[in-house]
Amino acid sequence: MEREIETKCIHLEEDESSVQHFGAVSYPIYQTATYAHPAVGQSTGFDYSRLQNPTREHLEKVVASLENGVDALAFSSGMAAITMMMELFAPGDHLIIDSDLYGGSIRLFEHVSVKNGIHFSRINCANEDVESFIQENTKAIYVETPTNPMMNVVDIAALASIAKRHGILLIVDNTFLSPYLQNPLDLGADIVVHSGTKYLAGHNDTLAGFLVTNREDISEKFRFLIKTTGAGLAPFDSWLVLRGIKTLGIRMDRSQENAMEIARWLKAQKHVTKVIYPGFEDCPGHEIMKRQSRGFGAMLTFQVESKDFALKILGKVRMIRFAESLGGVETLLTYPTTQTHADVPKEIQEKNGLTDATLRMSVGIENVKDLIAELDQVFCEIENEQ
Repeated sequence: MEREIETKCIHLEEDESSVQHFGAVSYPIYQTATYAHPAVGQSTGFDYSRLQNPTREHLEKVVASLENGVDALAFSSGMAAITMMMELFAPGDHLIIDSDLYGGSIRLFEHVSVKNGIHFSRINCANEDVESFIQENTKAIYVETPTNPMMNVVDIAALASIAKRHGILLIVDNTFLSPYLQNPLDLGADIVVHSGTKYLAGHNDTLAGFLVTNREDISEKFRFLIKTTGAGLAPFDSWLVLRGIKTLGIRMDRSQENAMEIARWLKAQKHVTKVIYPGFEDCPGHEIMKRQSRGFGAMLTFQVESKDFALKILGKVRMIRFAESLGGVETLLTYPTTQTHADVPKEIQEKNGLTDATLRMSVGIENVKDLIAELDQVFCEIENEQ
């Protein structure tokens, strides 16, 4: 019987048939670069940690299990994972990418991939006719859902149908929801991307990235590339992510619950002009997320009446931290125009609806009463100064 995902976060079923590692309940950290061989032609199964390491291998099996993939590969960061994934493509290839993506991905595509001869069509995959942009040399569709930071929701199954009809790959960055709430491979995607730094690790204390696939041919290519490029995740960082994944379910449940409460509070504030949270029934992607996800996540974006008001919020929050990143136990506020999306051209920011009065919030697991109390205090202080 298939185990529930909360249990899969804690237990790797294939390891339960025997007692290993002296019975250690917490998987050991194999902090070694190389491995001794018993004799010529004999191996312990590990040769050199750039190729593979027991701690990293265990983590990869756990993540593959959570995403229902045949293989997962752990990298030193999310961007390292995406950078290596782009090695699947050759000069002259064309990719369709969503117009609203993490700024680091856009920077990679525009300043590195283009230099290497890859061509891109950037469109709103939630609203535009994706199929009409497919060319003879199109090799893949690349999306986030929900998107960063404008929370657009893409119909993964619909895109997968288009991709399969044309023999191209569908690549989905699942960072915002994590495998606890969404499994793109089950919906027809070929590759799933994660910044493991975020919800998987969950404590803002390490960097990691993942590629997961349900295709053996892609897995074989990835395995060749990771041993060749040397971007694999270190043993201690692998252990930190393993530790974080154990509490993924309860963290996501609490963060998501908090996010809905904060989104409702923000929506009632006169200085807030827009709140984008897929959990609201009037959000354009709400019905799609009900079909393809098990929840709405803990990310939300909101806009206030002016740039000045947004900057004052960032300058006054204390428990809520003004910082980049997301997915940790702490609640973070990000100013996308100068942080995560600083390298995105102004015209694209404006087309996506990103303004200098836009704030992105990653809601943590604190008591929501304390979070709302701080926001209320901050808003009151700003009002009193006006």
